[in-house]
Amino acid sequence: MDPIQRVASREVYRNNWMTVREDEIRRLDGSAGIYGVIDKPAYALVIAQDGDRFRLVEQFRYPLGERRWEFPQGTAPDLADVPPGELAARELREETGLRAGTMVTLGRLDVAAGMSSQRGWVFLATELTEGEPEREIEEQDMRSAWFTRADVEKMILTGEMTDAQSLAAWTQLMLAERYPIR
Repeated sequence: MDPIQRVASREVYRNNWMTVREDEIRRLDGSAGIYGVIDKPAYALVIAQDGDRFRLVEQFRYPLGERRWEFPQGTAPDLADVPPGELAARELREETGLRAGTMVTLGRLDVAAGMSSQRGWVFLATELTEGEPEREIEEQDMRSAWFTRADVEKMILTGEMTDAQSLAAWTQLMLAERYPIR
């Protein structure tokens, strides 16, 4: 038996990228409560690596009011459910113009499990070819650039790169390099 049972649910908000719902719940001891849940489709994050270089994107993040560097990532529009590998190739192409000859899954991430159902997949893209980005209208201010490994690590340490998914993905890459699973 799950420790929390949903008794009722109502949608309180919806747009093309997410829904917000409020669930009435019952805990194991029988007490009632509520949960506010943000539902978003699965996302893909891509670490594009060319030797010692990594491709990052920078864009204005409206909720923070700041521009932030991060790895290319995103969901499909209109709450579409797209296979993770296909979504990763799409996000990489859209945001950077890169196409990957090889795409390896590094792992999964839960965005904010206390308030969101969203989960993501992390991919390592190699054997890259350059092309023109195919950005969505929301990405019109986006920039894309190559950074060395040392640059990425410095950006993390100095707080220039703070995106939680990008930092977790970097950790997955570091562990995959250190402990290759065969």
